[in-house]
Amino acid sequence: MRPDPELCHSARLARDKRFDGRFYTAVKTTGIFCRPICPARPPLEKNVEYFSTAAEAAAAGYRPCLRCRPDAAPGSPAWGLVSTTVQRALKLMRAEREAQSVEQLAERLGITGRYLRKLFAEHIGLSPLQVWQTERALFAFGLLRDTQMPVGEIAFAAGFNSVRRFNGVFKDIYQRTPSAIRQDSKVRREVSESTSSGEDAKPIRIYLSYRPPFHWAALLDFFAVRTLPGVEQVIAAEDPERGEYLRSFQLSGQRGVLRVAHEPDKGRLRVSIFGEGCGAVVYPLREKLRRLFDLDADSEEITGHLNADPLLKKVLRASPGVRLPGAWDPFEYTLRAILGQQISVAAATTIAGRVASGFGETFSGPEGELFLLFPTAEQLRDADFSDIGVTRTRAQTLRTFVAATLDGEIDFDEPDLETFCAQMVALPGIGDWTAHYTAMRGLSMPDAFPASDLGILIALGKEQGAGEHKATPRQALVRAESWRPWRAYAALLLWQSLKLNPKKRPSK
Repeated sequence: MRPDPELCHSARLARDKRFDGRFYTAVKTTGIFCRPICPARPPLEKNVEYFSTAAEAAAAGYRPCLRCRPDAAPGSPAWGLVSTTVQRALKLMRAEREAQSVEQLAERLGITGRYLRKLFAEHIGLSPLQVWQTERALFAFGLLRDTQMPVGEIAFAAGFNSVRRFNGVFKDIYQRTPSAIRQDSKVRREVSESTSSGEDAKPIRIYLSYRPPFHWAALLDFFAVRTLPGVEQVIAAEDPERGEYLRSFQLSGQRGVLRVAHEPDKGRLRVSIFGEGCGAVVYPLREKLRRLFDLDADSEEITGHLNADPLLKKVLRASPGVRLPGAWDPFEYTLRAILGQQISVAAATTIAGRVASGFGETFSGPEGELFLLFPTAEQLRDADFSDIGVTRTRAQTLRTFVAATLDGEIDFDEPDLETFCAQMVALPGIGDWTAHYTAMRGLSMPDAFPASDLGILIALGKEQGAGEHKATPRQALVRAESWRPWRAYAALLLWQSLKLNPKKRPSK
């Protein structure tokens, strides 16, 4: 997994932000590894070696640079080069606060622990434990610098149930103790600045970096027409890139509110987390947000691939930095996708709001404002759905889906696209459109493609210049073959192309 040395050499000398998170430069003479955008004086080429991930550099004995902070780098697209099974394992590892044993992880993936270890050794060159420890230590460093959380709480948030164990792993990687990092005068000053927001309820503040380009305004526009009152909100600003996203959440028994703002000059999102005890769920919450806003997308590769299609190239030119809008929770979004079958976006959002208000719990957020939590499958176990404004057939489909989720018939734990869609269409009342649309947004699967979507068919038909002619689903699938493995991004671009003709309604 070693990157191309010539490419890395040019990128680090130019401090090219497009390569941030793609590789790390390790300096043999100092024992430190850095991001390619590190402001320090570039070392001589003979004194460096390159690694694709921070975990590899740390495992080789290098310690993270305290100046450029590898913990703050965008997610590495290098993981996309590994096998599908390893990708699924990494996502499952990051979805939980605590570490899972190799055997537990392998069981969830349907393979043996021995085979999983072999895959990690073959594709990453590290063990699952090495990857987990390095990523968690880097995450903990960010909390030490950016928050006022006590060291013990940071250890717990990073997945360590023992402060002693946390201190040991952290010192192995940084060659300094967590307390020493916290006592650094520069760190203390930045902590003070990052938490002096003037708000009555002091939030936990974390930052999520990305590689430019990043079209934040387009993401907010997409979410704005689909927000559920009381659950989520898009806060507009005079500068579209300065708008904010607000959402209630519940993770592992902890409930709270998060507020996400864009800092385009720093290439990151600022996340404020309100809620007592929410420090314990910061890590899985961060991973959910990275998926929600598609922060780890390799925009350059996606754009380069889709630019080969003339129609998509036109949209990409008008809207660089395309990102796939994700979903906070797969179950929640699948339920909403079922509600959205054959009705408008506005109608589907209204009905989903009735589900939230009728079955969800309310709680008091910052400054006493009331928020709603979208109901879980367990809370909807006995729901009838007959009074939310859907047909009896659709209500039965909803009940069937809830029961299937509770019985484990629907797998939201990183299944492959074909398996997930097969599970979905096996349920009465759910077709291919719902399955692929849910996979696309609910599970952020980049190759999902709802070929029968009306917006997609109109966009492709419009290109043919035949008036109101629409393409057929078969024609859409044939055209989409050249877009693999980024068909979901192509679908999003086709919907965006309809904005050139306001008379065409957008897809759901």
